Amino acid sequence: LVSSIQAMMATLSGLVVIFSCKDVVHDRHWLAQEYIWIVVSYMTYDLYIMYVCYWHKSEEKGEAQKKHSLASVRGFLQRERLMVTHHIFILVILTPVAVHLRGELGDFFVGCIYTAELSTPFVSLGKILMQLKLQDSRLHKVNGILILATFFLCRILLFPFMYWAYARHSGLPIYEVPFHIPVHCNVANALLIAPQLYWFFLICRKATRLYSGAPAPDRSR
Repeated sequence: LVSSIQAMMATLSGLVVIFSCKDVVHDRHWLAQEYIWIVVSYMTYDLYIMYVCYWHKSEEKGEAQKKHSLASVRGFLQRERLMVTHHIFILVILTPVAVHLRGELGDFFVGCIYTAELSTPFVSLGKILMQLKLQDSRLHKVNGILILATFFLCRILLFPFMYWAYARHSGLPIYEVPFHIPVHCNVANALLIAPQLYWFFLICRKATRLYSGAPAPDRSR
C-alpha cells in the first residue's frame, strides 16, 4: 500500500513538473526539488522493509539467522543485490545530483524520472493476487498487461523520450544528443536503464508463461 501511494504521488508530481516546464532545460518547478526528499525517505524505508520480508521468509523456511545480525544482512544483500544496488544508487548518486550538482537546470527531466513509478501499483497488485492464489484469474491477466504497458512506457521508452525532448529543445537530431550533453548524464541514464531492461525481460518471460498457460516454476522462498 505504501509503495503504491508513493508511486501515485511520484507520478502525479512528475506529470505536474513535465507539463509546467515548457523549456525543458531552464524552466523550474518546486516539486522537482522538494519531492526528492519524499523519494529519499521512501527508498530508505523500502530497503528496510525488503530486509524484514527477507528475514521472515527465511524464518518460515527455518533458515533465518538472528535478526539484524551481520550474517542475516549479508544474506539479504546477496539475495537482493540488484534491487539494493538500485536503491543505493538513487540515494547516494542521484539525490546529490538532483538537489545540488545540477544547479538550476533540468527540472523537466527530474519530473520524467518521477513518472517511472507509474508501474509500481500494478506490480504490487500482481504480488497480492499471487499471494491470494488468484494467478489464474482474469484480473491477474489484465493486470499483467497493465504492468507490461506501464513498465515499457515509463521505464524503457522514458529514456528515448528525454533525449527526444532535449533534441527538440536544442534543434538537434536525436542521435546527436548524447554528444551534446555532459558525459555524466549519459552514464547516469545508462546505469538507470540497465536494471529496467533486465526487469522488463523478467516481466516478459513471466507474461509468456501466464498467457501461454505454461505452469510457472516454484519460486517460493
